Amino acid sequence: MILLLATEGGLLKGLGYVLGWMVTLVVIVAATVLVTGGKPLIPHSNPSTGVLALKLSIGVVLVFIAYRRWGSWGTSEPKGQPKWMRGIDRVNPLSAAGLAFLLQPWVLVTAGVATITEAKLSSTAQYVAVFAFCVWCTASYLVMETYAALRPEKVKSMLAALLGWITSHRDQVIVMLSLGLGLYLMAKSIYGLVSVG
Repeated sequence: MILLLATEGGLLKGLGYVLGWMVTLVVIVAATVLVTGGKPLIPHSNPSTGVLALKLSIGVVLVFIAYRRWGSWGTSEPKGQPKWMRGIDRVNPLSAAGLAFLLQPWVLVTAGVATITEAKLSSTAQYVAVFAFCVWCTASYLVMETYAALRPEKVKSMLAALLGWITSHRDQVIVMLSLGLGLYLMAKSIYGLVSVG
């Protein structure tokens, strides 16, 4: 999103990205709710145990990602942009929406889906709350897009500085977020699996 906003025509590209991101979340949540019927999985059943095992596996994957990145944390070499980011100037709003789909944090989305399968959605207010969660997950992008529309001249220098910071601290952020969320998912899943038995 930061890269898209910094390019020529960044507002439209950013809008495409925000809409693509939000539509992806809404479709995933809606599909999950349709499959489960808005009812939580029956405790101590094979599907609920499977969801706990899936969350445990996701936690292990996140801790493994943190472990793999930990080794490159202290390198003094400046980090460059990933190869896919170099052609960002040629992106149009529709392909930005496609990027939003591709760049979803799929491990975290899977953890979210596993959590939704445990939810009991029986009223309109609860469905609105799930939709509001999707909006909340998109809020940082909405704020960036709005700020870029209101203060385009200031945003360009801020985005350049932010991109520089993200590029130089990418490994630390990935390690901390992956490790924290991975350990949380593992602990919660292990507790659920132990209390099932």
